[in-house]
Amino acid sequence: MKRLLTVVLCSAVITTVASLAAIARPGQQKLPTADEIISKYVEAIGGEKAIKGATSRVSKGSLEIASVGLNGTAEVYEKAPNKTVTIVNIAGFGLVQEGYDGKTAWSKDPQMGLRDKEGGEFAAAKLDSEFYKPVKIKELYPKLVVKGTDKVGDKDTYVVEATPTESSPETWYFDSKTGLLIRQDSERDGPMGKQKVQTFLEDYKKFDGINLPSTIRQVTPQFTVAIKITEVQHNIAIDDAKFKKPAQ
Repeated sequence: MKRLLTVVLCSAVITTVASLAAIARPGQQKLPTADEIISKYVEAIGGEKAIKGATSRVSKGSLEIASVGLNGTAEVYEKAPNKTVTIVNIAGFGLVQEGYDGKTAWSKDPQMGLRDKEGGEFAAAKLDSEFYKPVKIKELYPKLVVKGTDKVGDKDTYVVEATPTESSPETWYFDSKTGLLIRQDSERDGPMGKQKVQTFLEDYKKFDGINLPSTIRQVTPQFTVAIKITEVQHNIAIDDAKFKKPAQ
């Protein structure tokens, strides 16, 4: 009887310790579904009503590539449902522009000149130009898989692998507390081939009821580009000519 009691007590202790260990290791707990993570993200940035309440967005700020001592200004013009153009003016280098007018994706810079984007590069540009992307994620990314948990800085995150219909899979990191997307890993096609890019979305601020990152860091094997957004305006009239490929 004494031995039986000892075995029972040991089993109880093991069960208790195992339960405490599960609490101490969030990664071992049951993970939320992809739908739950995406729904929380949409609410965290303002909700579907606020997102769909905007029809255009103009963002302005500064850009820095510290490793090579370059800096400049950055402007991004977006218009529903799927038009965008980014204009970066880098001191000592010149204008770097890229856009998508709903049909054609293009790029222009002092080194490569004017060119059309094709293949995977075109597919990525088309996807990035979706103005209502946060509320269309399940349509644009038919395969969403929760891969587990990870740390981004000091933040606990849920990791989701998102596979779009045309371009390469992406890995998203959502803050487990706020629900915000704080990192995105992708592989992008370009004129020099494929390149891995880590995008960190930081310092979220509300602009007209929509929560947007005011600092964006893009980390590549060669350098890091830091963009700080200082001004955002919604529902500004933007002529469609703004998004058209410039003349040669």
